[in-house]
Amino acid sequence: MTLKLAIAQLNFVVGDLAGNAKKIVDAARDAHAKGARLLLTPELSIAGYAAEDLFLRPAFTEACDDAVKGIAAALADLKDMVVVVGHPTGGSLRSRSVAVQMRHNAASVIKEGRILETYAKRELPNYQVFDERRYFTPGQGTCVFEAGGVSVGLLICEDAWFDQPAELAREGGAEVLAVINASPYHVGKEGERVARMADRARAVGLPLVYAHLVGGQDEVVFDGASFALQADGGAAMQAESFREKLVFAQLERTPQGGVGFVAEPAAIAPPRDAEAQLWDALVLGVRDYIGKNGFPGAILGLSGGIDSALVLAIAVDALGKDKVRAVMMPSPYTADISWIDARDMASRLGVRYDEISIKHTFESFKGALAEEFKGLPEDTAEENIQARIRGTLLMGLSNKFGAIVLTTGNKSEMATGYCTLYGDMAGGFAVIKDLLKTTVFALARWRNAHDPYGTGTEPIPERIITRPPSAELRPDQTDQDSLPPYDILDGILARYMQDDEGIDEIIAAGYDRAVVERVARLIRINEYKRRQAPVGIRVTHRSFGKDWRYPITSKFNETAGARKP
Repeated sequence: MTLKLAIAQLNFVVGDLAGNAKKIVDAARDAHAKGARLLLTPELSIAGYAAEDLFLRPAFTEACDDAVKGIAAALADLKDMVVVVGHPTGGSLRSRSVAVQMRHNAASVIKEGRILETYAKRELPNYQVFDERRYFTPGQGTCVFEAGGVSVGLLICEDAWFDQPAELAREGGAEVLAVINASPYHVGKEGERVARMADRARAVGLPLVYAHLVGGQDEVVFDGASFALQADGGAAMQAESFREKLVFAQLERTPQGGVGFVAEPAAIAPPRDAEAQLWDALVLGVRDYIGKNGFPGAILGLSGGIDSALVLAIAVDALGKDKVRAVMMPSPYTADISWIDARDMASRLGVRYDEISIKHTFESFKGALAEEFKGLPEDTAEENIQARIRGTLLMGLSNKFGAIVLTTGNKSEMATGYCTLYGDMAGGFAVIKDLLKTTVFALARWRNAHDPYGTGTEPIPERIITRPPSAELRPDQTDQDSLPPYDILDGILARYMQDDEGIDEIIAAGYDRAVVERVARLIRINEYKRRQAPVGIRVTHRSFGKDWRYPITSKFNETAGARKP
């Protein structure tokens, strides 16, 4: 006995029920023609993940139920083919394990035109970017079905991170665990998933297959990288990450009477370094946000600095040079090397490049405010006027031609408020919003050493990477006039913001108290800016978005002095 199974590692679109259903039907027919008799689709594949408050609308879940029924009817002629479809349900699909009047994160088992079983996810995550308890009721049952002579225990994502669902499936006769997933990417997540699923396989003594979503959805990215594990946790199949693909694995009956995967070394994709995966995540995030929302292209302000350079390189890899436009907007404080390097980079990548000076506009603004500002020294007010002029020009071009503005601010700036509302924060999509400045530099160096999308060039001029960063909003300005050195700042941010370490813990790790308390204060007082920032790609386990939900108005201050009576 052998069972060939397939994983539809596909890129679904939230709300495109007809399109998603067609992808599943096409994948099922392709898999069946290639000898597979079981197809697994990702979690909530009919709806797309995550549909957020669409799940609360009865019309949406009813339409998803109807789409599942339509898939069943469309596959009625595929003999012996079992298809597992992930979807939300409002209860119209009656089943032993789903209460009729409750809304569930579910999966239905379809065979030859019939829905054999509908399983409801038992463990609902409610942390980081997850809000599943807002939308769904936990399931109570188990689902073990037969495909090609093998008993398959069905789990949905978080179910496999807990002991009981897998144990119940084994007790119900499962010989293999099939886990369908929509687990957002962050740096290091792929290895963590494999390790946890290996633990699960060993704990129940069953092989395990992990079917995973791929694609970008607003701020989250799903990396695919579906895999299969033997009962001892050993790798049997590993699909490529960030690639839409129909993936296959084969189960066979062992001499001991159980089942195991046929070992095929060629089916195990080689490991990739963290920078390569991070780059793919950013590229896919840009491509899908722009493509799925129907924007004709992207436009950004190219300053000659490292942040905008990195965003431009990502955008070209994501969209191609013909869909990306760069605009240099020099001010009185823009260094010659900035526009020289900006021209150089635009030429290397072959994008449309324009220069629009803001010198006269800046003088006009200052003239209009001269009486109000009379007798006062120039300060951040004049600096921010320059940033806002640039933001206005970019948004004007966006409105006229339809291209979305990509903002170029990084996580270090977002954390500390080193950014201008309605200035450099103005735009539609924040590509590197979740990259610390030190990561920006590291990724720029990586991209110059690699050409993953075949542009045939080293995109970023070396001087952009090596020169001290500057906003160039006043004479001889550098970022370190206002911020600690980035290696120190980012170390504190990683501990305080990403890992929730306390101030005393960070100081004990060797950081200066005054610097730590200053950084914590900057994070606290700039929440109002972050709430008005555009959505951006999440690539760490703690991003400024759904992962971070702090009040704007708050008197709590964690510094030691503030705790004294």
